[in-house]
Amino acid sequence: MDNDDSRVPMSDLFVFETNQMLEQLERLILDGEKSGGLKASINEVFRIMHTIKGSAAMMLFNDISYLAHSIEDVFYYLRENKPLLVDYSELTDLVLQAVDFIKDEVRKVENGGSPTGDCSEIKKKSGAFLLTLQVIDPALKDISLKSLEHEELQHDIDEKPVSEGQTKWEAVIFFDEDCGMENIRAFTLVHELEELAEDIAFFPKDILENDSTLEMIREAGFKVVFATVNPSARLEEFFAKTMFLKNFQLKKTINLEESIANSAVSDDSKPPSLQEISQRGESKHSFISVNVAKMDMLMDLVGELVIAEAMVTQNPELQGVTLDKFYKSVRQLRKITGELQDTVMSIRMVPLSATFHKMNRIVRDMVRQLDKQAELQIVGEHTEVDKNIIEHISDPLMHLIRNAVDHGIEPAEERIAQRKAAVGKIRLEAKSAGGDVWIIIKDDGGGLHREKILKKALERGLIQQADSLLTDKQVYSFILQPGFSTKDEVTEFSGRGVGMDVVSQNIEKVGGTISVDSVQGEGTTMSIRIPLTLAIIDGMKVKVGNSIYTIPIIAIKESFRLQDQNLITDAEKNEMVMIRGQCYPVLRLHDRFNVQQTTTDLREGIMVMVEVDGRSLCLFADSLLGQQQVVVKALPSYIKKIRGIAGCTMLGDGSVSLILDVAGLAY
Repeated sequence: MDNDDSRVPMSDLFVFETNQMLEQLERLILDGEKSGGLKASINEVFRIMHTIKGSAAMMLFNDISYLAHSIEDVFYYLRENKPLLVDYSELTDLVLQAVDFIKDEVRKVENGGSPTGDCSEIKKKSGAFLLTLQVIDPALKDISLKSLEHEELQHDIDEKPVSEGQTKWEAVIFFDEDCGMENIRAFTLVHELEELAEDIAFFPKDILENDSTLEMIREAGFKVVFATVNPSARLEEFFAKTMFLKNFQLKKTINLEESIANSAVSDDSKPPSLQEISQRGESKHSFISVNVAKMDMLMDLVGELVIAEAMVTQNPELQGVTLDKFYKSVRQLRKITGELQDTVMSIRMVPLSATFHKMNRIVRDMVRQLDKQAELQIVGEHTEVDKNIIEHISDPLMHLIRNAVDHGIEPAEERIAQRKAAVGKIRLEAKSAGGDVWIIIKDDGGGLHREKILKKALERGLIQQADSLLTDKQVYSFILQPGFSTKDEVTEFSGRGVGMDVVSQNIEKVGGTISVDSVQGEGTTMSIRIPLTLAIIDGMKVKVGNSIYTIPIIAIKESFRLQDQNLITDAEKNEMVMIRGQCYPVLRLHDRFNVQQTTTDLREGIMVMVEVDGRSLCLFADSLLGQQQVVVKALPSYIKKIRGIAGCTMLGDGSVSLILDVAGLAY
């Protein structure tokens, strides 16, 4: 028992460090795949796997250790032997499978269990991949010795007379974009050309030894100069059969040396490696890991301090009393309290980058399973929000990205037929706006079908008739309803009508809102607005009888006094307000919460228009008391959860104000 207790902090440390390394590893792998290979990341992947292997072995998590060792062996071979031909796509799949397995095992440890998974299948794949490298690579290296002959020919090729009947030719070959391994493909082409030609020279020269030749071939093409007796038709036929050929240019040439020299590029123009780029921007920081529970406790104490400061400075007993020195001290106290609050808040703030980059994996896996082409563009990843909010929005973001690929992006053939790029674009963007953060998911897919959504809403009884007066935003908001789906076929990813309502609920839990906009044939945009933090919010205090309620500022559109001509009452005595040609229902807060109200005439009180999920309504209260930052407190467990109440806060005079849940009031 003592041993188990002593291992608890070690388990926590293992989980924390392994999760960090797995996130870094997954990003390295996905970035490497986008850039055409993992060569620049081999050392880093090897180091991560070596560290995970040692940590897991120390914790006696043998399957994790064995699997990490197996992947480490592959990258050790890649590092030491630099094989010529590597299937980096297969290698990426292998590493991601290992990452998924280790993640699942670490999650078990994090939840207090033991890692019980079986890694034997992935180990077999890893062993087979390594064996393939060890068998094929030596054979390729034997062939590569012939390239030395080409090196010698390049120095004196012009000195050799052209044999009778031979013609000198120059060819420039361009490969398909994203085909990968252009240098290996170029070397293979030269090797096959030896059957048709003599005195072959090519540029770039060091295609096997220099990784930067990949970019040179992609940008300027691969140039081959040779002499042959074969006619142009035979040569064109040969080049046309080249694997992954995009296009080629073939012409007769006179001076081979001049032709090669014209393609030469200075060393200064070579693109920098990923390692060089990272080293340029590298800066040193000092970090310390702190338990999140301790941070929560510190935030609670700061919240109590803010409340206590307000209770002292706004004490009713001080009204009308002249205390100049006291108020001078109060201002200093308020300044220090504010700075302390801002500092603690900044400590809790973390960038969205880790959450955003996880979406790369979602897109990669889905396009493979759905046989589509799409790429994710990330903007504003360094925008920061409270850690607790990130934990709540991770799943909604994942679902929205999956929807963008599944529902939004069309198959490549359809996109080409519509004169779109074959590869769909999904943009994930974050930006700050005052005390809020906007997260926008935008795709350039087929968009939402207004009439189809209206038809479905009519079938479900959400509307009485296909109302043409509904705005596009109101119509599109129906997809956030539980069980609502316009997809005819149920797939692994969608069609059951679950998901979007859960997305909406999770975002509302953190005091956020989501809106939908779309243009048919051009794409869909999901806009999420969330507060920077859950601990402290900007609220508007309203008086209802003897009670004071707080409405989150994020949900308020406007406040106004009601005019006679704007009040409408239907046949069922439902009260509505007409504002700028739009009708909005009225909710009397005193009726909703059974409060004795002094003001019952709608024209004498104040209207506060609020909005959530594209739905707006007007809250009726006695008066506005002003805007104030409030510390959010959860309702005690012994108080029954009331729909429309999100929590409570302590005011400066010691009284309690209930914080309204606008979503609960609107539905």
